[in-house]
Amino acid sequence: MKVKNKKSRVNSNSPIGIFDSGFGGLTVFKAIRKLMPRENIIYFGDTARVPYGTKSADSVVSFSAQISEYLVSKKIKILVVACNTSSALALDELRRSIKVPVIGVIEPSVNAVCSDDRNKKILILATSSTIKSRAYSKQLRKKNKKLLIYEKACPLFVPVIEEGCAGKNFAKQIVKEYLLPLKKKKFDAIILGCTHYPVLKKVIKGVMGKKIRVINSSAQAAAAVYEKLSDLELLNKSKKGHERFIVSDDPQKFTALAGELLNIRIKNLKIKRF
Repeated sequence: MKVKNKKSRVNSNSPIGIFDSGFGGLTVFKAIRKLMPRENIIYFGDTARVPYGTKSADSVVSFSAQISEYLVSKKIKILVVACNTSSALALDELRRSIKVPVIGVIEPSVNAVCSDDRNKKILILATSSTIKSRAYSKQLRKKNKKLLIYEKACPLFVPVIEEGCAGKNFAKQIVKEYLLPLKKKKFDAIILGCTHYPVLKKVIKGVMGKKIRVINSSAQAAAAVYEKLSDLELLNKSKKGHERFIVSDDPQKFTALAGELLNIRIKNLKIKRF
């Protein structure tokens, strides 16, 4: 699906556009806001169609193209695909279809893993669609064929987080069910291959061991955005940036989760349905 791209000039004051299937991409928003407090940001959460991890590849590409077209119409200067499933399945199409730079969340994490020589045995945790695409393992092996890579789909993580239950005991039991059998493999590093998963980072480390290195795709993506905008001389020099939040459904739940789990206060939330 092609994204209609209207010609428009962007400048340093133009906003960063971020989209995710729902709430999880707010971990990327928070990392970008911390690193770049002067930037204006538009965040879109596709809460009507979450989760993407259980959808077909064609659906994910279609949804991603719709949202990207919408954000481009807001004259963004860079697009951040804050969804691992979309990054795995739709990133190449988006880069072909729109003229602003597109940053995903997979490549920055891969680069972070491969830049540390201590990382030889890697565990990738992600949604079913991302694991099925093998997006992480393919990119990791391109950079280092000697890496030992194990991939684990954790489809219950997203709904547990989206329901605001990350701190409940049964969430810890779900994490143990997925990961405890893998602890004996003694991984050097874990890639959190879904932007929801940092919400469960403490629980994951509690199961796998505090010494294990955890690669947060949200923080790595934020660093990649900073580097790209710096290279393009598009970093905002204003005193303080502002943000706008848009969802496709259920604004009350989105606002509640943002506040309860990430301490993000959202005002004037808008709804955009496709």
